[in-house]
This record gives sequence, structure tokens and C-alpha cells, in this order.
Amino acid sequence: MNEKKQTDLLGLMRRRIVGGFTYSCQGLKSCFKHEEAFRVEVVAAAVLIPIALVIAETPVELLLLIGSVALVLITELLNSAIEAVVDRVGEEHHELSGRAKDQGSAAVLLSMGMVLITWLVIGLG
Repeated sequence: MNEKKQTDLLGLMRRRIVGGFTYSCQGLKSCFKHEEAFRVEVVAAAVLIPIALVIAETPVELLLLIGSVALVLITELLNSAIEAVVDRVGEEHHELSGRAKDQGSAAVLLSMGMVLITWLVIGLG
């Protein structure tokens, strides 16, 4: 690859990484600002992650404990995005809108169930 193409590729990669990181941080901040459930889950994560560092006996247990908590945050971010898009389309009640919101909420509930099961199995193991 010639030097100009390599420089262009590096510039593109830098822009994509920096841009992606910037947009991701904006998404985290906006979810924290506008979504009470996300704030509660962040506080729970701030409590649970240090506990995971103490109770995990192996790196795999640590990964499972922290990963299950992260899964809740990830799922809540996606659920909040779904709700924002549905609300953007219209505030009037529509069966499909309700279904989308309910299914997003169900995904969060299932991820919380995974936290519970993971922590019980490892904590009581």
C-alpha cells in the first residue's frame, strides 16, 4: 500500500474510532439523564461490581458476575432506544408500538433474571 493510502486509512480509522466513541458517550449520558431505570441499574452495577471482585474465586466467575450486570445495562440501553424511536413516531396508542415497548421491557426483565441466576449459582456454589 502506498504511503498516501496508508495515511488516509489511518485517518479514516481514527475518525471512525473517535466518532464512534463520542457518539457512544453521548448515548450513555442521554440514557442516564432521561431514563430513571438506567440510573437505578447503574447504581446497582456500582454496588455489584465491587462485590463481584470479592466473591469471585476464578476469572470465569468474575467474568460471569460482571458480564451479567453489564448485560442488564446493555439491554436497558437498547430498550430505551426502542422506546425513544416509538415515541418519536407518535404518542398515540398503537398495538405495534405497545408490543415493541413491552418486548423491550421483557428483554430487560430476562437480563435481570440472568443476573439473579448467575449471582445465586456463583454466590451459593
